[in-house]
Amino acid sequence: MKKIFGLEVPITLPEVCGQERMALLVYDMQVGIASQTKGADGIVARVSRVLKAARDARMRIFFTRHMSLPLELMGAFQYRMAMNWQRVDEPDLVKPWFLRDSPGFPIHPSLTPRASEAIFDKITMSAFEGTPLEIALRDCGVSAVAIVGIALEASSLP
Repeated sequence: MKKIFGLEVPITLPEVCGQERMALLVYDMQVGIASQTKGADGIVARVSRVLKAARDARMRIFFTRHMSLPLELMGAFQYRMAMNWQRVDEPDLVKPWFLRDSPGFPIHPSLTPRASEAIFDKITMSAFEGTPLEIALRDCGVSAVAIVGIALEASSLP
């Protein structure tokens, strides 16, 4: 680690990704997303292994959940995204898949967050924009994030 003007400058990968500087983000590993994804059981198993390793290393762990708004509160972007995911051509055909109390909303049961792990709900594809995650990472001094999940590329669900 190099130092200048009171700053620590990480040089090596272990310095950048050290336990105190790195967090794990478990991205949208929800029951409703897994149920629509080919090979989800294998993905959930791999995410579970990464989650266990992060917990064993005592890393900070954050989860995100995609949340639908009620139809009356959805904006143009939410409708557009839902139409794409649901492969429908008209907004009046959209069904809100991820309402807070819906069966598809919870994190997959084999990945249940612990009390010491945060869950951030979001209505956009970004885990960072418009969520408290960026603030939490900054305040904890996290400068590296490992991300695991099903729909990381933010494309349509299969």
